[in-house]
Amino acid sequence: MSESNNVSSVDLGNDNQNEKETLPNATAVLVLGIMSIVGCLFYGVVGLICGVIALILHKRNKEVYATNPLKYAASWENARAGYVCAIIGVSISALYFIYFMIVFFIAIAVVSTVL
Repeated sequence: MSESNNVSSVDLGNDNQNEKETLPNATAVLVLGIMSIVGCLFYGVVGLICGVIALILHKRNKEVYATNPLKYAASWENARAGYVCAIIGVSISALYFIYFMIVFFIAIAVVSTVL
């Protein structure tokens, strides 16, 4: 009976393989994605910058996640949420930027014709 107790207490060292880790930039992607939505209020420039950086970081995270999906499953959800926020933020920021550029050029045209 003592032999069965000794066998069950042996550490096989497999705990590290199932250990959950976070993706290197998952939180950064989420924060930048949210900032890209908020940043669209600043003429679209801040939102575009934050959104593009978030999309680039998400691409790197996607490559890391593909190597071992089980290891990074928990933080992958944050990275995906940040990716969705970044796409929304870039889209809205691009529309705002185009709108403000059109308004700016129309204002310049009107002022130049008046003078």
